[in-house]
Amino acid sequence: MTQAQWKQVMGTNPSTFQGSKVKDEADQHPVEQVSWQDVQQFLSKLNALDKSHHYRLPTEFEWEYAARGGAQDDISWKAIWASAQMGSPTTSKVGQKAPNAWGLYDMLGNVWEWVQDYYNEKIFADPTPPRSGTQHVLKGASFVGDVKNATYMTHAAGPGNGWDVGFRVVMDAK
Repeated sequence: MTQAQWKQVMGTNPSTFQGSKVKDEADQHPVEQVSWQDVQQFLSKLNALDKSHHYRLPTEFEWEYAARGGAQDDISWKAIWASAQMGSPTTSKVGQKAPNAWGLYDMLGNVWEWVQDYYNEKIFADPTPPRSGTQHVLKGASFVGDVKNATYMTHAAGPGNGWDVGFRVVMDAK
């Protein structure tokens, strides 16, 4: 989700990285500094605005499936550098690096992304996600990360740093 998309639904912009010399360029950066609960409020408002669809966070396995774009193996370091926005002092405008095989941008890097599942206190997901917990899963690494964090398979626990945490949504037809 971009800052512009968040502002359209919520009317405010919680992001740390809003400043830009180019007018409105920051609006095309990912929204960040959002908690899992903030995202739930966003989804509730978005679902009220669009009666034709239902929006939600992906599960961890849905996120990984989409990020892989059909690949069976983990991503190579060379492919990470081609597709992930990492090693920078701030977020970047979305879609600046190469998309995955399914045309999805920024699955790795730029911001960590919330998913629906609870964190299992391990480096990898369990075959069946926990039904409860105290923290939710973050996937994909952030702009301050490096190639060891940008992988499809591992996960982290939120809330993370906050200023490098965003999300993407799944749109289901009603």
